[in-house]
Amino acid sequence: MKYTNKILLGALAVGALSGCTDDSMLPYDVGAKPESLSQYEYLNNYDVLKSYVDRTENPNFKLGIALAATDYINGDQVYSLACSNFDEMTAGNEMKYASIVSDDGTMNFSTVTSFIDAARQAGMTIYGHTLAWHSQQNLNYLNGLIADREIETEPAEPVEVEDGNFNYAVMGSYQYWSQKPEGSEASITISDKGYLTITNPEFITNNWDFQYHIADGINWVPGTDYTINMMIRSSVETSITMAAGTWSANPGLSVALTPEWTELEIPVSPGAEGSGFVMFQSGNFVGTIEVQWLKVSHLETPAATRWINLVTNGDAEGDDVSCFFATEPGVGGPNPCTIGEAGTGADGVGHAFVVHSADNPANTYDTQFFVKASQQLVAGTNYRFSMKYKADKAANSETQAHNNPGGYIHYAMLPSNPSFTTEWQDMEVTGTISAEQAGESGMNTIAFNLAVLGEANTYYFDDIAFEIEGEGDKEPLTPEEKKDTLTWAMDNWINGMMEACGGYVTTWEAANETVSGADTDGDGWYDLQSATNGDPETNFYWQDYLGNEDYVPIVTKAAEKYFAEYGGNPADLKLFINDYNLESWWDGNQKLKSLIHWIEVWEANGAKIDGIGTQMHVSYILNEADQKAQEDAIVNMFQLMAATGKLIKISELDMGIVEKAFGEGIKTENVTFDQQLKMAEFYQFIIEKYFEIIPAAQRYGITQWCITDSPAESGWRGGEPVGLWDLNYSRKPAYGGFANGLAGEVIAEPSASVSNE
Repeated sequence: MKYTNKILLGALAVGALSGCTDDSMLPYDVGAKPESLSQYEYLNNYDVLKSYVDRTENPNFKLGIALAATDYINGDQVYSLACSNFDEMTAGNEMKYASIVSDDGTMNFSTVTSFIDAARQAGMTIYGHTLAWHSQQNLNYLNGLIADREIETEPAEPVEVEDGNFNYAVMGSYQYWSQKPEGSEASITISDKGYLTITNPEFITNNWDFQYHIADGINWVPGTDYTINMMIRSSVETSITMAAGTWSANPGLSVALTPEWTELEIPVSPGAEGSGFVMFQSGNFVGTIEVQWLKVSHLETPAATRWINLVTNGDAEGDDVSCFFATEPGVGGPNPCTIGEAGTGADGVGHAFVVHSADNPANTYDTQFFVKASQQLVAGTNYRFSMKYKADKAANSETQAHNNPGGYIHYAMLPSNPSFTTEWQDMEVTGTISAEQAGESGMNTIAFNLAVLGEANTYYFDDIAFEIEGEGDKEPLTPEEKKDTLTWAMDNWINGMMEACGGYVTTWEAANETVSGADTDGDGWYDLQSATNGDPETNFYWQDYLGNEDYVPIVTKAAEKYFAEYGGNPADLKLFINDYNLESWWDGNQKLKSLIHWIEVWEANGAKIDGIGTQMHVSYILNEADQKAQEDAIVNMFQLMAATGKLIKISELDMGIVEKAFGEGIKTENVTFDQQLKMAEFYQFIIEKYFEIIPAAQRYGITQWCITDSPAESGWRGGEPVGLWDLNYSRKPAYGGFANGLAGEVIAEPSASVSNE
């Protein structure tokens, strides 16, 4: 029989939805229908998806679909599909920073406002994706905001740069090019006295018939003014022709010679490029010319150099400890370093950084003091480090190179390590960052090992400067200036977005993909995403500048302010933190645990965080042990999320299929019907566990990320069976599994007699 999909009002031409890393929407090609349709007939018994949500038990639950906002605005098939099956929509790209902010900072919200108008008319809600993220940002604009500023510098005095210095005495014999008429007795030699000696016993009609290089291998640069200096004399007073440059550009000059040794200074501008010469043409001269030495030079104005300090509050007189950390016995770390009481400073009045060590340490690094620069330092960077230091007991120390406090790179850092005494001492050392110290991605921290003594001790540090050598008429903004500038930029962006939405979008992804998958500082929690563990060439890490603790609070405070200002009811505003791999079984859900930790940190700093979004770009794993581990981790994820008391949203659900964990995704055309049923069961498992574990009051909703399977050319899981519909917009078993999960029961089953061939 001919198969028809009950929910469709014609052939749908839905755009392929990009994942979080896609930058574009690509049209799906229409593929061939399955050879056998009978095994799919059971799917005819399903209604539209949103009909299976129990609205009595879940009055606030939203079933969502991600799509291209422009496809929905067009009001055709995508519009019908979304409105028929779902309550809410997520725009794949159109509400992201790079889609709206241009290189000059101007913002175009026309697509956003059209999307909102269409959604309002249809009674659909919109999930705002996303206010803050490191990907899909306008790097040209943002990096331009924090670019080095121009500074006024005193012009440096020009210095002489030698381009060639020719001492004929060490040449031994004449080695350059020359030509003379056949039979001529003219000669060029190096005399016993070490002079270049040119002898011409008879007049030659053409001056250029006797020509020769007196210097060679000079690198001429067009537009540069040179000076040729030489010590020279001739047997009689005369003038000859000199050429300087290359064979394609060698302007001739008349050079006056006398019998007395004379140092000539001849300005030349050859207009030549590349390796060239200085040449004499002296066929008309009869006599002897001697040259002791010759020098070619030009003047250059050196770039202004200065030392740029990369740490703040080095005198410990403020509260900022963002550049100073310590690991201490019984306390652990690295933690922000303690600033001592008044009187601990080097002047006897002010403050110092104070670090305590204990008796009998196992390692010299059990107690450490860290000085962190505000930027990465690569191999070849010249630095200067200075400080005042003392201790309660005399003690030696060691220094190491780290990438962030605790991120060990190399065992040796400073050219000399401080030896502490009970009196304040001054240290100032200079050096160049080596390849070993820089590591693969650069270093930024000097670590002092303070457990060398082996006894309990107290160490004091003051007036610390960690500087790099800069050139030119620009200097980097300070960390405070960058934070201030980018706080304004974030505020301006959120202001514009909230104004465009006019209070209609009440739920927002405040920050997306904040947590990395590594704990480099050893504090037990995964670090935030950063240029040090990510890709600054394609991403912009706001948190590197706004600060790990302040990043999300800055975003949520701006969202609260402008949502209310542009007509929203503050009680309706819901702000989520969204991330991927929260169901990670390979690390015991450590990423989710770390995210929960960071949410607590942000809330302690004033952030409003109402919910957690888990992306769940999953794959069914044919290896049963791996699949069981994944399912157990999903259960654990929901349990951990439920315990937070926050709203919980599955934000970007889609599913592929693999042979084993972390294997390559099986392509759609190679997936059997039986494997599709396994995927359907996994969809049902995920959704049922969501409703089973997440309390009703915390169930915000579930959003399916991919409408259909991904075409081979898509940038998001290309060629994989990630949709609820196939490329012909026919329901798949995944659709049935999704519906079963929503309903909490199996609505329809495939016939047991159907072949899987």
